Amino acid sequence: MMSQGVKRRTVLAGALAALAMPRAALAEEIYDIRWKDLLPADQPVLRNAFRDVIDHDGAPLSSLQPESSGARHEWDGKIVRIPGFVVPLDYAGSGVTTFILVPYAGACIHVPPPPANQLVLVTTEEPYESGGLFEAVSVTGRLGITTVSTELAEVGYSLVADKIELYRS
Repeated sequence: MMSQGVKRRTVLAGALAALAMPRAALAEEIYDIRWKDLLPADQPVLRNAFRDVIDHDGAPLSSLQPESSGARHEWDGKIVRIPGFVVPLDYAGSGVTTFILVPYAGACIHVPPPPANQLVLVTTEEPYESGGLFEAVSVTGRLGITTVSTELAEVGYSLVADKIELYRS
């Protein structure tokens, strides 16, 4: 028969071991996704609109946004890491706090926006010091399905950023 002191020590030792575990061991899995992973299975990836000639004196670029064919629900609520480019919306000082993550440089600013299911509205508590529209970043955080209308485009996903870093292929 085991004494109460031994049981208590075993429980305490287990609790202390759990506290000493690295936080990463307790964290949720991070899924590395690409832009095609946000498209419904039957929708082809659109080509980079930078190849087209755009009349900047005409209608707003947002009026040229293709219609979205839906979202991929299997990523809803998951922690993901996705590369892209920052299109700033809100700042705190010189750092960006809200932005649209886009799949290619210039989207929404210099060329028409991609469909809503190819845009992610990112918010971050810690302002990100962006290096400009042509700087590729990798954003990690919890992805959600949303419908947000901004002055630049309709957006189909949202992400609360835990980490924003320069993209490295």
